[in-house]
Amino acid sequence: MTEDIRPFRIEVPQADLADLHRRLTEARFAAPVPGDEPDWTRGIPTSHVRELAEYWRDGYDWRAEEAALNAFPQFTTVIDGQVIHFLHVRSPQADAVPLLLTHGYPSTVAEFLDVLGPLTEPGPDAFHVVVPSLPGFGFSTPLSGPGWELARTTDAFAELMTRLGYDRFAAQGGDIGAGVTGRLAALYPDRVLGTHVNSDRGTIALAGEQLPLPGGLTPGEQSELDAAREAWKAGRGYLDLQSHTPETIAAALTDSPVGQLAWIAEKFRAWTNPDGGIARDRLLTTVSLYWFTRSGATAARFLYEAAHSGHGWLAPSAVPAGWAVFNASPVVRRIMDPAEKIAHWSEFAEGGHFAAMEAPGLLVGDIRKFFRGLRE
Repeated sequence: MTEDIRPFRIEVPQADLADLHRRLTEARFAAPVPGDEPDWTRGIPTSHVRELAEYWRDGYDWRAEEAALNAFPQFTTVIDGQVIHFLHVRSPQADAVPLLLTHGYPSTVAEFLDVLGPLTEPGPDAFHVVVPSLPGFGFSTPLSGPGWELARTTDAFAELMTRLGYDRFAAQGGDIGAGVTGRLAALYPDRVLGTHVNSDRGTIALAGEQLPLPGGLTPGEQSELDAAREAWKAGRGYLDLQSHTPETIAAALTDSPVGQLAWIAEKFRAWTNPDGGIARDRLLTTVSLYWFTRSGATAARFLYEAAHSGHGWLAPSAVPAGWAVFNASPVVRRIMDPAEKIAHWSEFAEGGHFAAMEAPGLLVGDIRKFFRGLRE
């Protein structure tokens, strides 16, 4: 076991920081078009990108963020030929329930920094928390070869929990993490205590595409669904490109920090709650992790592999499941769970797609509440 699992610390070379600062200093920005308003109707405005880039260069402290990440125990192991990086934070509570947290796109393990402490606090709701980087994301790089997508990742994470000595465990995630979480329950029902998924109202845009479309919607519900679909149609270009030609965008994301910044910051703006949002430093920590590990390219590759794998995102199982919907609307359950079969369904006005960053207290509380009844 000591040979299979190795301690890891993030130590970005100073030369890489200097290179980033140089590239940000020498960055070229698009010239504004006379008469244009700096709004978001055509994507992230150049003025906003420039402001973020200047702060990334002059105000953001990577070393402080690196230290915050390194405050939690990190490790790597090789599974199916691929390096898998993960955080493993054990609770002082010896009998705590093992909990696998899986991030999505465009995210990293840094998404969970604000929930690790509360989730591992000793007490009746304590967890031992494992947070892996998806293959091709963060420090689960470089990719060992093709074929890393949802199903293969699910098997790798099940093996990771085995290596850590967790025969039975809880699973939680959003976005890609929700797909991994659901597939774990479908393939390993005897090992998964329960699954908890976080989502947001934007999920309904996938109804009729990746999700079943229920009949009998009211005019109001149909109107909300139509608006969500229209927003998704306007914003899904990132997914179409990466699902079909990831090598093309890989060139820009790997060579230009401003390109990587704009690519991620646009999604953070689109998917977070308009009344909340995410701190600028936390956004830049996410972007920095993609930049330093060159994982903009390999994260895009993951989406390509997923689109061509033949595996769907939904994997039904009989394992107890809970949902927490942030920036919620009643139509979400009407579409996602029309028969109301999901016993634990929580809705919050706060938060959004990145729940662990936007509303960590609410997410922690809901995870505790759901698994409280399953611990026996």
